[in-house]
Amino acid sequence: MDINDIIKPENRVYKRPALLNECHMHYCPGCSHGVVHKLIAEIIEEMDAEDKTIGVAPVGCSVFAYNYIDVDFIEAAHGRAPAVATAIKRLQPEKLVFTYQGDGDLAAIGTAETIHAANRGENIAIIFINNAIYGMTGGQMAPTTLLGMKTATTPYGRRADLNGYPLAISNLVAQLDGTCYVTRQSVHSPAAVRKAKAAIRKAFENSMAGKGTSLVEIVSTCNSGWKLNPVQSNEWMVENMFKKYPIGDLKNE
Repeated sequence: MDINDIIKPENRVYKRPALLNECHMHYCPGCSHGVVHKLIAEIIEEMDAEDKTIGVAPVGCSVFAYNYIDVDFIEAAHGRAPAVATAIKRLQPEKLVFTYQGDGDLAAIGTAETIHAANRGENIAIIFINNAIYGMTGGQMAPTTLLGMKTATTPYGRRADLNGYPLAISNLVAQLDGTCYVTRQSVHSPAAVRKAKAAIRKAFENSMAGKGTSLVEIVSTCNSGWKLNPVQSNEWMVENMFKKYPIGDLKNE
């Protein structure tokens, strides 16, 4: 087999998922969002769930998720994705329903919706991208911003006495009776990508099986907001983010 045969689409081992639309993404180079989008598209295709999946994307960097993943999507008001997903799943329990949210959305303006949907045990999957900053609106401090971390609104670093402490919301959600699966993963390496994919698939399968709420936190980078290149961002994340947000399952029932 020569190189011309190898590059033919039908012979590729690593290829674009059929559900990932062929359009330019608006994410910055090196952003974790694109990897997670690819995983979601792959999983839905592998589960043969294209026609029974409904995603909910609110405000934030993920606002255009519906442009990239070729399944039904509903746009929710800022922070209200779990409430919208609740209504969808209750009305159409046979559907695979998931939300795709950032830390400013899920852990700030949407804290109440997140906590109460999970406490009720709604049969939805929540995909939570935690890059510890407001990436879309200029790099301001987020609830998950680390102590000492510089942002547009904490130029000298986050201070506990002034700004409070970073919010590890997945730890809170894991304590609720309505959650069946809460995990924290990343996509900074091939091994991490494989684990993240398995976690997202488990969350989706839980939604279909009616086991309760699943939350998959993806500890992520924000090259633009952190003012680092992609390689530096991954290194900084491993050295700093993982200390506060360690990778692994928090709850698995």
